[in-house]
Amino acid sequence: MAEAKTKPNEASVDEFLAKTDDDTRKDCYTLVSLMEKVTGEKAKMWGPAIVGFGQYHYKYASGHEGDICKVGFSPRKGNLSLYVLAGAEGQSALLAELGKHKAGKGCLYIKKVSDINLDVLESMIKNTMKYLENKFKAS
Repeated sequence: MAEAKTKPNEASVDEFLAKTDDDTRKDCYTLVSLMEKVTGEKAKMWGPAIVGFGQYHYKYASGHEGDICKVGFSPRKGNLSLYVLAGAEGQSALLAELGKHKAGKGCLYIKKVSDINLDVLESMIKNTMKYLENKFKAS
């Protein structure tokens, strides 16, 4: 099985975020603050472009397994990708209240933080954390 490319590393979150434009950087630090508060974990680089918080080990029925951050985000061209959608109960209702976004299978895409309700995002992160703790015994 191929080795995962997205692994925690010692790269500097601050140096990574310094490469973004001023508005994006401000939004990123808002997300860092919120995710650190909710997870109780410090921001850490995962791979070359994901700012992650916490870690858990997953193993699927297919046998595929690995380690990944509990929640995280990445400033991408044109949007911020938030990794906060793990399939937690109530997720659809929260998405309906979030504000301007697009959702993929496991990602939430926003243009800027001011487009969304941060209280709703906080609830989503809490739900995701609880879901992961129950499903994968992530602590």
